Amino acid sequence: MWKIPLFDLDYGDAEKEAVVEVVESKWLSSGEKTKKFESEFSDYLGKNVLSTGVSSATAALHISLLIAGVQENDEVLVSGLTFVADANVVTMLNARPIFVDVNSLDNWNPSLDDIKSKVTQKTKAIIVVHFAGYPIEDIEELVRFCKENKIILIEDVAHAVGASHNNQKCGAFGDMACFSFFSNKNLSTGEGGMFVTKNIDFDKQAKLFRSHGMTSMTIDRHEGRTISYDVVQPGLNYRIDEIRCALGLVQLAKLDTNNKKRKMLVDYYIQKLNTTAPSLTIPFESISEKSVSSYHIFPVLLPETSSRIEIMQKLKDKGIQTSIHYPSFKDFAYYADYCSYELENADEISKRVITLPLYPGLTFEMIDEVVSVIKDSL
Repeated sequence: MWKIPLFDLDYGDAEKEAVVEVVESKWLSSGEKTKKFESEFSDYLGKNVLSTGVSSATAALHISLLIAGVQENDEVLVSGLTFVADANVVTMLNARPIFVDVNSLDNWNPSLDDIKSKVTQKTKAIIVVHFAGYPIEDIEELVRFCKENKIILIEDVAHAVGASHNNQKCGAFGDMACFSFFSNKNLSTGEGGMFVTKNIDFDKQAKLFRSHGMTSMTIDRHEGRTISYDVVQPGLNYRIDEIRCALGLVQLAKLDTNNKKRKMLVDYYIQKLNTTAPSLTIPFESISEKSVSSYHIFPVLLPETSSRIEIMQKLKDKGIQTSIHYPSFKDFAYYADYCSYELENADEISKRVITLPLYPGLTFEMIDEVVSVIKDSL
């Protein structure tokens, strides 16, 4: 359908072979591939990291809030510029999401100053997203603030697998972290996610929450390691399966190489747009030398006077797919009542943002075509 899609999978023979291997093994639910993926993912993130494969990043977020003890009437701070899942998991627990603004029109990560101003005695946890794959550069100060105030810090790392700050991988800073392996992510398994922590007790709780609170998995009984199980707490079915973990292992091996390709493409985008469409604002151009992005998406901010609908339509007419990351929470019917205050930067970004195609298989020629249509549209 699309001449230049918003994203495209980097899948090949290795992924096919991984799936066939699982199918031929005749064991599809969580098993040895899951354990291996969890182990290799932990090793990739760094020392003392513990990983639990789950069915989605939303599942990981829900588990994180359950472990944090979030209950009715508690408050959880959430970035005002993020996917709705971050707020949904809070409201599903009858707690209240408190939206915080982002730093500026150049830096779309959550503002530490706004976080500090909105913390109350009801604040139980804070969910922060490394937007577009760019690390939160004051994440270490945020970690200290949360520890001093006994607030659980949860990293939403859906955009930032492979990103790092001060040589520490995103996802290894907070009390807990949540990764997404959805189809459009840098590491893609279609669906699936990972819960990550350095806290042994949190890791044990996560493994119980993801599988009905049972003390052993089906694979353990199948392989004769135990004949029964106990249920020590309530839990849900948030398990990831073997096919997705087999795909995840292949994708993890490609991750750093593909993230470098993404950087090369983003650098080229910036060079071309700064020359041909200088009225656009490109966020995160001044990323710190201490930070390494995963370059998950390439969003730009249109001029105030332009029509986003018309520009997206003109790109669509040329077969170029675009998106919006993200609509404002105040524009969602359910969350309108939660947004009684202005988020100056996040709301402005939501009005004017457009996300352009970015994936490892994108070419410079494709970028030239995208930029040409944008130039003509502006």
